[in-house]
Amino acid sequence: MRTKSLALIGLFGFAAITSGVVQAASEQVGEVSTAFRWVGRNDRVVVEAYDDPKVQGVTCYVSRARTGGVKGTVGLAEDRAEASIACRQVAATVQFSAKLPLQEDVFTERMSVLFKRLHIVRLVDPKRNTLVYLTYSDKLVDGSPQNSVTAVPVPASSPIPLK
Repeated sequence: MRTKSLALIGLFGFAAITSGVVQAASEQVGEVSTAFRWVGRNDRVVVEAYDDPKVQGVTCYVSRARTGGVKGTVGLAEDRAEASIACRQVAATVQFSAKLPLQEDVFTERMSVLFKRLHIVRLVDPKRNTLVYLTYSDKLVDGSPQNSVTAVPVPASSPIPLK
């Protein structure tokens, strides 16, 4: 699984570099099988953890469907455009490695060979000193309105540094 992800990152790395998006590595936490396939992997729901690269102490957990079968096993299947996100403070304190823009696409990952991407966007709510994370997918021709949102409040004693 990790080898396939690294191969896709290498194959499409140029697109991520030119778009300015941080290509974060995910760590699979677990998966559950949802549909039996006679050949290849079963369809499944996968839960992955993404550590925010600019906010130490915050991890986002994303669950999404992965298509199995022959196409899914070799990485040619198009996964569904549905995902759920929950981000949490996972350390005693939250620390910022840089000033944050009000909105930033912090993670992106391909969901099909050419046309679909999963995005995780960080929004800053300075009035409430809160980090808001939104996940959605896009397509070259037609994006998906399917989305999910979560928020991580930051203690008032640690104001979020803004660009």
